[in-house]
Amino acid sequence: MGVTAVTRASVVSSATGGGERGLASGREREGQQTMATDHAGKRFGSDDYNQKGVLKTKVYEEELTRLQIELVKLQHWVKEEGKRIVVIFEGRDAAGKGGVIKRISERTNPRIIRTVALGTPSDREKTQWYFQRYVEVLPAAGEVVMFDRSWYNRAGVERVMGFADEEQVREFMRTCPEFERMLTRAGISIVKYWFSISDEEQERRFQARNEDPTRRWKLSPMDLESRQRWEDYSRAKDDMFNHTDIKQAPWWVVQADVKKHARLNCIAHLLDQFHYTDATPEPVELGERPPRRGGYVRPPIEDQTFVPERY
Repeated sequence: MGVTAVTRASVVSSATGGGERGLASGREREGQQTMATDHAGKRFGSDDYNQKGVLKTKVYEEELTRLQIELVKLQHWVKEEGKRIVVIFEGRDAAGKGGVIKRISERTNPRIIRTVALGTPSDREKTQWYFQRYVEVLPAAGEVVMFDRSWYNRAGVERVMGFADEEQVREFMRTCPEFERMLTRAGISIVKYWFSISDEEQERRFQARNEDPTRRWKLSPMDLESRQRWEDYSRAKDDMFNHTDIKQAPWWVVQADVKKHARLNCIAHLLDQFHYTDATPEPVELGERPPRRGGYVRPPIEDQTFVPERY
């Protein structure tokens, strides 16, 4: 029912969840996974991967569909049992957090599994207790809230970019573990993911976004600045892990250099955290449509305004 407890950050390394533990260090080796030909412990065999070691599209899509069906089962269980779940998505810019959130949301009910992506705090919010605006959007009974970035902004971008001073950061490091323990004592399950990506892969994705006019909006000023501060973000992330990787709400690291694998690994791991049952409603008996009673006369089509049929 609750989150698997560990004492250090763990790596989500296979499509069945779990994996090797350990914190990254130095230049973090983020995303520096080997595209190995050894598929021991993997869900699929070598024939299901292409020459680059990436799952073939058909295999990926079939597995994603299977996991999305399980997500629907999870959401019904959450609603029926009145569970409250928080899922935090953090990591490098362009690491694929949004892609995973999108795949989780595709087949689920947004009234049960919803995404929260808070913007820059207002002048009023800046005078509040730091966690206050996040408390306001925490889940009620029967809800899952996915934070597309979260209160960990204070330990990451705010610290690196100078939006928070060192005293504010120290206070966050002291307060955050107690805040999360308080939430778990209140019955809220917390699952925290860090998406790990190499600087080479991040640069490739930045360049791809810049070249695509439909994705160029994703390149924010903060993204561009992060290209110059890789090691600053590395140190901030290591310090954040050291203070906030607690057994009640451990960090799980998702190797994200390969988007397809990251999506499947993360969703499969999230499902593994809960002993849910299949509470999907049975198909309802629709019966035959009632016959028309007569007497209704449709207004003339010429009186209505239609969208031009260009296709």
